[in-house]
Amino acid sequence: MAKLKDNSGESIRPPVVAVLGHIDHGKSTLIDAIRKTNITGKEAGGITQHVGSYEVRGKLKDGKDVQLTILDTPGHEAFESLRTRCAGVADIAVLIVSAEDGVKPQTVEVYKYIKESSLPYVVAITKIDKPSADIERTKQNLAENEIYVEGYGGDVPVIALSAKTGQGVDDLLDMIFLMAQMDEKTGDKETLGSGIIIETRMDSKRGTIAVGIIKNGTVRRSLFAASEGSVAPIRFLLDSDGNTVEELSFSSPVQITGWDKMPQIGAEFRTFLKKEDAQSFADEKAKKPETRKMSGKAAEGISSLPLVVKADTSGSLEVLLSELGKLSRERIAPQIIASSVGSINENDVKSAQTTQGSLIIGFHTKIDSQAALLAERSKVTIITFNIIYELTDKIKELLTEREPRIEVEEIASSAKVLKLFGSSKGKQVLGGRVLTGVFKRGANLKILRRDVEIGRGKIRELQQAKIDTDGANEGTEFGAMIESKIDIAPGDVLNAVNLVTK
Repeated sequence: MAKLKDNSGESIRPPVVAVLGHIDHGKSTLIDAIRKTNITGKEAGGITQHVGSYEVRGKLKDGKDVQLTILDTPGHEAFESLRTRCAGVADIAVLIVSAEDGVKPQTVEVYKYIKESSLPYVVAITKIDKPSADIERTKQNLAENEIYVEGYGGDVPVIALSAKTGQGVDDLLDMIFLMAQMDEKTGDKETLGSGIIIETRMDSKRGTIAVGIIKNGTVRRSLFAASEGSVAPIRFLLDSDGNTVEELSFSSPVQITGWDKMPQIGAEFRTFLKKEDAQSFADEKAKKPETRKMSGKAAEGISSLPLVVKADTSGSLEVLLSELGKLSRERIAPQIIASSVGSINENDVKSAQTTQGSLIIGFHTKIDSQAALLAERSKVTIITFNIIYELTDKIKELLTEREPRIEVEEIASSAKVLKLFGSSKGKQVLGGRVLTGVFKRGANLKILRRDVEIGRGKIRELQQAKIDTDGANEGTEFGAMIESKIDIAPGDVLNAVNLVTK
């Protein structure tokens, strides 16, 4: 590709494009079509659960060489923070809307962020090959949600396409590059590279890896990278496909290995010639690390489900902790005793051993052999998941199972006292009418006067038409002997109560 120059001598930077939208509206399938790959076939459950960054090179219809970086974002509602982070890194957004389903909750959510960040965007109406697809209805639905595309009250570009057949995909690329030319981003390839970290993970061979988008300059092997409180000597430099390279320039995704501490997602990174300069920048920008514990100690009166949480990336861990925090029940809540990125190891099992009843849950993580042996010996349960909603469903199930049971009183029936016939030594003979349910002999009673409980009692004997009976039905009158220390009066209400375990 020829090196373009603007008037200032800087190179024109290829656009970074964030593909955003509701789950299952075809984001990854569209990127498959652009990259001629099969991302969706490799994803657990057919849904994106990580940020994907891809560098694409090709030709437009007019034969012009083009280059762009695509950010693929999870559509599941749990991954809102990842979507907004990627939108913040991008130059252009593609808002995906299915021609079958129209506007959905995550469509509205990402549109709001696009508007707040003044990010140029194009609407892509996908799945037009489906029998139930309706392009015009989808455009109308967009307008109903204040997303005004061309021809429907606005000037937002809109492309109808099918990633499956390829129809409209080239038109979308043409529109992206037209928008990029209207607001050309530039950068200097000769300067030391810098950018934004969008994901971090642990690798058993290479250590801590940070995935970033280069916003300016060139990142080269043998330089030193620095971010907030973290430094990495760049001995290995990986591109978006994991290939080892000597250098990468602006707009390219880059994987930098060997950080001494895990960098913060969303933080700026820079590269330096000298380690001392890198360390100085890291120290200057250092922030107090975010706590990874939702609750080190359960609230008073609340039981806990102790968890050690492991995830493959920092972004996934952030989402997991947020989702687990939403699962608290009235009498029990998840308690995070430890959490980190990487495979499940012996230290995780030892952490679980410190709190009785602890579980280790992993998301897209492997279990070290030594950790598996120790967990088996110490009877620590390890459960791993590849799909986030399966993980949260399991935790909900465990919380339900472990929630303490309590006994509560439920009103089984009620009656109104009509007449008092006599009393002796805490026993009172009275007549009444059943208001609700079946008034039964032997039932425990709450005695209410003007809707306020004044005491307790018990039905010792029960009659109807002067004949002993076990129960009186709703609407019938009865005579009863009630045992109670409270003097019952006509007009009082007697509620028969049962103890129920919940």
